[in-house]
Amino acid sequence: MTRTGFTRMEEELKRLKGVERPAVIQALEEARAHGDLSENAEYHAAKERQAFIESRVADLGSKVSRAQIIDTSTLSGKTVKFGATVTVVDEDDDSEMKFQIVGEDEADIKAKRLSVGSPLARALIGKQVGDEVEVSTPSGGKFYELLKVQYL
Repeated sequence: MTRTGFTRMEEELKRLKGVERPAVIQALEEARAHGDLSENAEYHAAKERQAFIESRVADLGSKVSRAQIIDTSTLSGKTVKFGATVTVVDEDDDSEMKFQIVGEDEADIKAKRLSVGSPLARALIGKQVGDEVEVSTPSGGKFYELLKVQYL
């Protein structure tokens, strides 16, 4: 994963442990004070939230401990690799797209971060500027031309 993705994951883990976990414990204590737990919606909602938080903490903790961080600023070259920021043009409508190829857990298409496991990223890995790639879609093949490769 990239350094940025790792940092985001660590921040979420700290927030869950330091803010969310204590808040849900407080909510459980308040719900218990209301008496009968079998019909207490607040208690059941807090228990569900606690289960979600604990599951997410375990998942993030595992990922952070096993993470292999790749500093994209030390990478260079003309070939698309993990961490590259690429610019492609859709040959159907001549629209340009720019995105960074990142790990599965840090992908966010709105932030222009494309998962390395996505069909487009897989097609681009190993390609150079000027190469054309075809990506299979449910409506047929789409063709893209690689315009630029950067390592930021």
